[in-house]
Amino acid sequence: MAPTHLNFITGNAKKLAEVRAILSATPVELRSQNLDLPELQGTIEEISRDKCGRAADIVKGPVLVEDTCLCFDAFDELPGPYVKWFLKALGVQQFHKLLAGFEDKSAQAVCTFAYCEGPGKDVLIFQGRTQGKIVEARGPTDFGWDACFEYEGQTYAEMRGEEKNQISHRGKALEKLKDWLKQEAA
Repeated sequence: MAPTHLNFITGNAKKLAEVRAILSATPVELRSQNLDLPELQGTIEEISRDKCGRAADIVKGPVLVEDTCLCFDAFDELPGPYVKWFLKALGVQQFHKLLAGFEDKSAQAVCTFAYCEGPGKDVLIFQGRTQGKIVEARGPTDFGWDACFEYEGQTYAEMRGEEKNQISHRGKALEKLKDWLKQEAA
């Protein structure tokens, strides 16, 4: 049975706005909660499952958590789930310099949503990936690494919201979630 509401665990207003826009056509009410959850070290999926289980225990109800990664092909998918620490240390204006010594500037933006019905329940994973490349920052620099991730000639930051939501890693993952919600509602 499809949930009637989801507690989306985020303190990021821009991320919340994107998720609300993409899920706007679903009958699910999206609520937001900001929880400070410890992040396990491990694979993208392990981290997402752990965060989701912890959030479900705290909220005592249905939760949706999201983990966004940036995987450099030259680094065998690192920094991956640890990208926010690299970005925090370097800033988006310097971020592209990580690949300065490499010919291969390709990268994958990866978004993993994890859903859990409540404490002790199974965690479901919905993942989307978008192939692009790392470039010097272009466009607004106020949303993570959007200004230095280029897809088909434009950085995420240079794109209109609707355009980005159609091709982005987050949009792809949420399409999978929407398909699951439709199946559960039937």
